[in-house]
Amino acid sequence: MNEEGNQAGKGLVRGISLFQATAINMSQMVGIGPFITIPLILSAMGGPQAIFGWIAGAILAMADGLVWSELGAAMPGEGGSYVYLREAFQYRSGKIMPFLFVWSTLIATPLIMSTGMIGMANYLSFFWPGMTALDTKLAAVAITIITVALLYRRINSVGRITTVLWAGMILTVLIMIVAGATHFNPHLAFAFPSNAFLPSKFLLGLGGGMLISIYDYMGYYTICYMGDEVKNPGKTIPKSVILSIIAVGIIDIFMNLGVIGVVPWKIAMNSQNIGTLFMQDVWGKPGAAIITLLILWTAFASVYTGLLGASRLPYNAAADGLFFRSFGKLHEKYNFPHISLLVMGLITAICCFFNLSQIINALMAVAIVVQFMGQVAALTVLRKRQPHLHRPFRQWLYPIPSIIAFVGWAYVLYSSGWSAIELAIGWTALGVIAFLIWASREKQWPFGEKMIHEPYLTEQENAGSQF
Repeated sequence: MNEEGNQAGKGLVRGISLFQATAINMSQMVGIGPFITIPLILSAMGGPQAIFGWIAGAILAMADGLVWSELGAAMPGEGGSYVYLREAFQYRSGKIMPFLFVWSTLIATPLIMSTGMIGMANYLSFFWPGMTALDTKLAAVAITIITVALLYRRINSVGRITTVLWAGMILTVLIMIVAGATHFNPHLAFAFPSNAFLPSKFLLGLGGGMLISIYDYMGYYTICYMGDEVKNPGKTIPKSVILSIIAVGIIDIFMNLGVIGVVPWKIAMNSQNIGTLFMQDVWGKPGAAIITLLILWTAFASVYTGLLGASRLPYNAAADGLFFRSFGKLHEKYNFPHISLLVMGLITAICCFFNLSQIINALMAVAIVVQFMGQVAALTVLRKRQPHLHRPFRQWLYPIPSIIAFVGWAYVLYSSGWSAIELAIGWTALGVIAFLIWASREKQWPFGEKMIHEPYLTEQENAGSQF
């Protein structure tokens, strides 16, 4: 969508600046993640060597971030991966790849969002020690309702709210890092077990550690889902992706070191509310109360930006004729995909009532195969199929980052476990069946003529013809 159309109020509005875009990414990346996964990664790797899991996750995130940066800058459309997969794979397999992407994320994203809602509800137990399991679920649903209500507005207002939430997130991590640095005990932080670096044990643990750490880095691409709402997307999108990965990588590594430099890792790995435990050891109960409130603030920023980006996915698919038409409607007054947002919010609220850890792992496996590994391939395909496409940002040292990303995602997929992979295969198979039913009804490939559309090349040619 061009700048003029945006300004004329005929569609989505380009109102997100570089600062806001970076804040959106970072808020989604930090969230509740480190405050629930530090114990998990310590357990997966068996000690303080977990720091290498964070570093490996950062390397994978940066390599993959360079894939997103090139694609997002060249094709800044609403829906991110949906657009890239649609453009790259239309030449041989029609619309099956973008269909499978929407199929997986429509459920996977609310499931992941629900873990943030439940994580916040668990931290509320500090102030409400008598919370029952039902109370926790109802609190998570209430947080979901509040999140949707705050997102139900113009993108300009959403950008301002995101900036405020981002500021609270930065304050939270700064307090954690400063508290860890001022009370840091290197003997605790580097108390490696005797077999920590035994190759067979270390490499096996590294896979599990990367699986957890990359979950915490997830979100560096959130702004790509909102390409039609970004100012100067050719420069803003790649800068925001790269800056957010660097910033959050530093935050996560220092937070991890700070925590295990105060709380012995054997105790930390068994804690459910590690942030509260850490701060209670440093500044006592008042400090624990303050950090718990700030963790809740930070976690809310994550689910807020997560639902913001996710609500654009089915909207773009519907607008492209590849999903239920009602999802393609914009709010008459505020110009945002309100039906998509409400449906995503409803699914998230329902998910808060279930124990979904195994299902989330399986759907994450689907996302790796269809979205992340597929997207790496998409970049190479598009360089060959659309060599004249204007690319404001080109992947540095291509194709090395693409190779690192592809191999890294394959390693993480393998580390997710065969049960998750098997469930992912089953879900993907159902998606293929659903696609064939849809394609048969709509007379699309393979039941109709394969239609090739190259909107970004066409827009580029039209823009050139005006001068």
